[in-house]
Amino acid sequence: MAAGSVITEAIRNAKASGRPALVGWVTAGFPNRETFVQQLTAVANVSDVVEIGVPFTDPMADGPTIQRASRAALAQGVSLKWILAELSAPRPKLRAPLLLMSYLNPLLAYGLDRLPEDAARAGVSGFIVPDLPFEECADVRAALAARGLALVQLVTPVTPIERMQMLCAASSGFVYAVTMTGTTGKNFAVLDDALEYFARVQRISPLPVCAGFGIRSREQIERLAPHVDGVVVASALVEVLERGEDPAAFLRGLR
Repeated sequence: MAAGSVITEAIRNAKASGRPALVGWVTAGFPNRETFVQQLTAVANVSDVVEIGVPFTDPMADGPTIQRASRAALAQGVSLKWILAELSAPRPKLRAPLLLMSYLNPLLAYGLDRLPEDAARAGVSGFIVPDLPFEECADVRAALAARGLALVQLVTPVTPIERMQMLCAASSGFVYAVTMTGTTGKNFAVLDDALEYFARVQRISPLPVCAGFGIRSREQIERLAPHVDGVVVASALVEVLERGEDPAAFLRGLR
């Protein structure tokens, strides 16, 4: 079975139903450790895939919203070890497959020799590692693939065609098409240039293409729907939790 095939299948099933897949975000341990599984379950009940953010001290791809959530989680002692332990505890099976979004340092500190086995046991289907260049990812890729786990590759609007072809061919699960240069959380205007970029990625990629960074409204998703297979909703969900609102209700409003 191909690495991350359960993720690919979930996204394709959503797209086949006539809408782009929803990839919902949960910062592990935010707003507090005690409600992590509760928040995860709520988001998984409405999402097609869930991306769990591993808090890190220097999240170079993340804007202020996810930085705030990461700081709050780190202050409570949330770590990759804690996350995998929580996910491994007895609980009802989640509706959506899980991805971990982690920077490289926590993965190396945990140990590539035991990470894939522990992650698979915890029900994780893949990883996104935004600070891991393709040229340096062979060891991580091989370790994850040996346990059937995906390593999702990212492309951007300024990725040259030749490199985009390489990244799309190397990805597993799906291809993450970053909507803009810069960090997460900025407002994303769905202009014609962006739609042409997504269409270009779709033509190249053998896997589903999901757009992420700055997606927070139903109007954006409706405009993106013909051009992508899924959308990642992250900072907007963190802000929902900061306001004390229901993340599942917010996600339902995006469908």
